[in-house]
Amino acid sequence: MKVYYDNEVDALYLKLGDDPPEGVIEMAEGVHLDTTSEDKIVGIEILNASKKIDLKTILSYAIELDKDLITRKTD
Repeated sequence: MKVYYDNEVDALYLKLGDDPPEGVIEMAEGVHLDTTSEDKIVGIEILNASKKIDLKTILSYAIELDKDLITRKTD
């Protein structure tokens, strides 16, 4: 998944796949699903995004590392 945010127009786009969208389903005012001809969801567009969701939950991330995967070589 790739996340794009345009702060000039307050639009958030979640790209869920590489297939080109062929149609749009409006789920709510300003919330659109991009779909293929087989009804596969390939993207989600949210207009006025900062008023609909907490952007910090989408535009931030955390990395959790498994300490067993990280080894330190000692001589």
